[in-house]
Amino acid sequence: MIISVASGKGGTGKTTVAVSLALSSGNVQFLDCDVEEPNAHIFLKPLIKGVYKAVTPVPRVDEEKCVYCGKCREVCAYHAIAVLPGMNGRKGNILIFPHLCHGCAACGMFCPEGAIEEIDKEIGNIEIGNKADMQFVHGRLNIGEAMSPPVIRQVKSYINPTRTVIVDAPPGTSCPVITAVKGSDFCLLVTEPTPFGLNDLILAVEVLREMNIPFGVVINRCDIGDGAVESYCGRESIEILMKIPFKKEIAQAYSRGEALVEAFPGYKEDFKDMLRKIAGITVLRPREGGIS
Repeated sequence: MIISVASGKGGTGKTTVAVSLALSSGNVQFLDCDVEEPNAHIFLKPLIKGVYKAVTPVPRVDEEKCVYCGKCREVCAYHAIAVLPGMNGRKGNILIFPHLCHGCAACGMFCPEGAIEEIDKEIGNIEIGNKADMQFVHGRLNIGEAMSPPVIRQVKSYINPTRTVIVDAPPGTSCPVITAVKGSDFCLLVTEPTPFGLNDLILAVEVLREMNIPFGVVINRCDIGDGAVESYCGRESIEILMKIPFKKEIAQAYSRGEALVEAFPGYKEDFKDMLRKIAGITVLRPREGGIS
């Protein structure tokens, strides 16, 4: 079973929930796919046993073969290639913008001269380890790199189907989130009862419905703000699986790098109950698509 934990906005307590869920489950694997700002390791404190390069393919042009026809530029949907044709006896020029390249390989596939090959560009790293019996994987995108989905996909390539997999997704509703939650059996949306929390929850719900992934909601700091989030969930028939109160002691434990269920063991049974509910929802539902 693959459970992703997401949120429409940052700062809702997504990692707090993901870590607590993992620590309340047996035979678990934790994947931190928030590769621009991974922080689950602060709470889980895994022993890292291996570090591997994360790469993405980018084109390299053999200018001895290139005739500067511009076909590669035409087929590139991301404008990662500029071609300057030769004029007045001067040789043309071709420019590659690696930060815009999505590694789709269309340029090489359609080059009539066979002048383009793909080379690997290092964009981050993958770290693998464990906390006791828990398997742990997270990715780190290199500073200055523009696209995190390739690193997220490489983190997810380590998914162990024999375990309960908890995926800590990036915040938001853009491409990195979609890459992280794709293939999940269930997604937990962590929100807060504020106008910003509600607005971004609505966006996240629309994304998951479009992806046909079942989901439920956890309301963090449930006793601040108003009741608009609960009213929305009621109107949309969205199950609220847990409410976590706003307490200074929880914030203090977080600031010390302590997981919620370790600082307050009474919450562990609540997370176990939530896992059982999720298992009941997903057990009869066939997974659609792959895990990439």
